[in-house]
Amino acid sequence: MSLNRISLTAVRNLHPVTLSPSPRINILYGANGSGKTSVLEAVYLLGLARSFRSLRLQPMIQYEQSACTVFGQVQLPQGGLCNLGVSRGRDGEFQIRIDGENARSAAQLAETLPLQLINPDSFRLLEGAPKVRRQFLDWGVFHVEPRFLGGWQRVQKALRQRNSWLRHGRLDVIEQAAWDRELSLASAEIDGYRREYLQALKPVFEQTLTELLDLPGLQLSYYRGWDKERELLDVLSASLPRDQAVGHTQAGPQRADLRLRIGGHNAADILSRGQQKLVVCALRIAQGHLVNQAKHGRCIYLVDDLPSELDEEHRQALCRLLEDLQCQVFITCVDPHLLKDGWRTDTPVAMFHVEHGRITQDHRSEA
Repeated sequence: MSLNRISLTAVRNLHPVTLSPSPRINILYGANGSGKTSVLEAVYLLGLARSFRSLRLQPMIQYEQSACTVFGQVQLPQGGLCNLGVSRGRDGEFQIRIDGENARSAAQLAETLPLQLINPDSFRLLEGAPKVRRQFLDWGVFHVEPRFLGGWQRVQKALRQRNSWLRHGRLDVIEQAAWDRELSLASAEIDGYRREYLQALKPVFEQTLTELLDLPGLQLSYYRGWDKERELLDVLSASLPRDQAVGHTQAGPQRADLRLRIGGHNAADILSRGQQKLVVCALRIAQGHLVNQAKHGRCIYLVDDLPSELDEEHRQALCRLLEDLQCQVFITCVDPHLLKDGWRTDTPVAMFHVEHGRITQDHRSEA
């Protein structure tokens, strides 16, 4: 799976452009502030209908323009093409099109165009709140387990009902018991999918990490969000007075977490920034391998400022792993010489120079 073509209009400081990227390695280089990251952001918008740089999409819309638009043509792994389009206006109008039809939800985009992002904020996977690691975990489960989305939607509906009752007390005892039972059943389903996925992820992650970093003792574990020895229904009953006091449900899959520890300590408290980056890269590359196996297709990787905080040895090791995924990769950097020659001679590499929002392809660099 790869983008054959991508067209950008009114995205931040970028001039309107249509790009024909390589199906494998694409390097966008230029000075800081030139617009390199905005290209990755546009691809991200095309796959997830949101930005990774801002909670709001308004900043993505170019000054004095009414809307930003991104179109992409996707080469599907089973053959054939799929056309995607995402448009966002200043008036809040939002449109997602897949092969000329309005999409029902952003989940359809994510299904069609699986994306993995590695950027400076990726450190939050180790340092940030459990929500960040849950999103990482659930992204992987969503792409390998077709039943996950339905189970997750059941959990969200039951949680909304229970939390509303906790705040306002508008359900009778029978209704409250029914929603507790539904939440418990849906949560057990989600927990099962997450456990199966993590069982598959761990050995791939460990193998990937050994190719990047010698880090004995790093342990990856899973906390499901409630006592592992008890059914959630029992936990909900016991915690009801406390839940009523705070106005929301405190146990359940919405509190799940991935934990990375070394010698009983949080890995983020021990590892250097460079080591953290390599651990995060290993996690995301391992996810890509599982998605490739499940879908017989390939993720697209967006790697912002790959060379930062990595020496040449680790930079080359990371490039080899990305190359071995046999997927499409978009990488940004300031100095193209750090990445230009790190690939096998038979790997197609496209170089794009970004300067003051203008993107030009260096055709001489194609392999």
